[in-house]
Amino acid sequence: MSLSKKPTAPWRALILVSVVLSLGACATSQDVATRSDGINDPYEKQNRRVHDFNKGFDTNIFRPVSQGYGVVPVEMRNTVNNFSENLGMPGVAINSLLQGDLRGTGLATVRFLMNTTIGLGGFFDAADEFNIPAHTTDFGETLAVWGVGEGAYIELPFLGPSTQRATAGLVVDFFTNPLTYNTIDGDARIIPPASKGVAALNDRERFSDSFDSVLYDSADSYAQSRLIYLQNRRFELGLDAADDIDPFAVDPYEDPYAE
Repeated sequence: MSLSKKPTAPWRALILVSVVLSLGACATSQDVATRSDGINDPYEKQNRRVHDFNKGFDTNIFRPVSQGYGVVPVEMRNTVNNFSENLGMPGVAINSLLQGDLRGTGLATVRFLMNTTIGLGGFFDAADEFNIPAHTTDFGETLAVWGVGEGAYIELPFLGPSTQRATAGLVVDFFTNPLTYNTIDGDARIIPPASKGVAALNDRERFSDSFDSVLYDSADSYAQSRLIYLQNRRFELGLDAADDIDPFAVDPYEDPYAE
């Protein structure tokens, strides 16, 4: 038997469950270390090294390339974003179902079917023309619904700010979305991640002023990135005020060291 044989579906499921349980356990245990300001960052030293790497990558590669991509007509850039978003809809439907959100499951399913057919493979947002509301979620939110704690703050290479719970969600979302892993063979598998990368370039160019303000104009870009991410993520998940930082109570661009 070849040692290079890929794991079967049951083995992949077992591996995913193990990853979620281990990271989820870490997330639950790390919550007790949260500081009075609501930030749990026991790995700050390592995170800052990753942040410096990410900032260097942005300075030398990502930001210049996104500026070049900005010359592409906005209509063309929007079609790529639509295509990338549509590829994620099956995963959104699955996570909505796991969360017990039947309305979200229906919205994601209808949007995917309409945009894949009428929208010519997802390049056009036909569902929006029929006033079908946008809906998005991920396995990190599914874990939150299941009661898994946020865990420690983590900055990931290239991907940026995250938490232990959100990172576990990224892993599971990658392997469980039927369009990005199970049903695409051969060279076509590069299409979903490539479309996400191009969509990220578009977002970097579109919100360049905000990105540049945080990364290059703040006194501590790491602290600012961490604060903004945690504020936005907690607000998206609808956490209770006692467990959250009110996203409207603090100016994310304010100098944290100002008197």
